[in-house]
Formats: sequence, C-alpha cells, structure tokens
Amino acid sequence: SSSNFNFVIEDHSIKGDESLANSIYRNLYNISLSNKDNPDAQSISLSIETNKERRATVKNSAGKILEYEININTNIIVKDFLTGKSILNQIFSYSVSYKVQDEHSDTLKLENKNIDNLIDKTYQDALVQISEVITSQ
Repeated sequence: SSSNFNFVIEDHSIKGDESLANSIYRNLYNISLSNKDNPDAQSISLSIETNKERRATVKNSAGKILEYEININTNIIVKDFLTGKSILNQIFSYSVSYKVQDEHSDTLKLENKNIDNLIDKTYQDALVQISEVITSQ
C-alpha cells in the first residue's frame, strides 16, 4: 500500500542517462501522488543521476563478442524540501551479464529487458531506503 510511503516529491532534478533516471523518477512520483492531500506527508526534493555502462565480458578466439555485462549506477539524493536538509544520499549499483543471441534484434531485446529489470530493482530499493529514512525521523 502506498500509504506506507509518507512523502511528496515537490521538486526534482535528473542527470546522466535521462531516460533511465526518468523511469526511476516516474515510479517514485506515482507513489508520492497518493500522498498529495496528506498533511503529514514529508515534502522532499529528489535528485537522480543514472549512468549505464555496457562492456563485452566474453569473446571467442576470433574476437567475436559472446557475452556482455551492463552496469547501472544511480545516485539518489533526497532533501527536505522546506529546510534543504539532506535526508538520503545513496548510490545504487547493479549489474547483469547476458549472452549474445543468434539474432541481433534478440540481443537488443534481452539487453533492454535486463535494463528494465535493473531500473526496477533500483526503484524498489530506493523506495525502501527513502521510506525507512522518512519514517525514522
């Protein structure tokens, strides 16, 4: 239930890979919308910086890439909107390896699915961290 997440995002900034950072922001913002009429919800400003790196990890003897690894690093900074006091400054870093598929389009689909999963994990872990910090205040 989103009532457990007692915050409202009043301001935000996005840096790095804007598409990935915006995916995380949209999920957090949608949770915060349920609290917009709650006078007890804490107003926060949110900064999200996300960077993605893909590198080849396995090649065959001819130098053909057989496996990639994707790393997604996200720095999330949460501040009290009214006081500017830092509430959370956390780096979330996740990676996944995947094999190159026979068809290039299948490799791209697999890469995008893995990226979506990493972004979803980042969002969920960030939500837990934000909620824990706000409820412990």
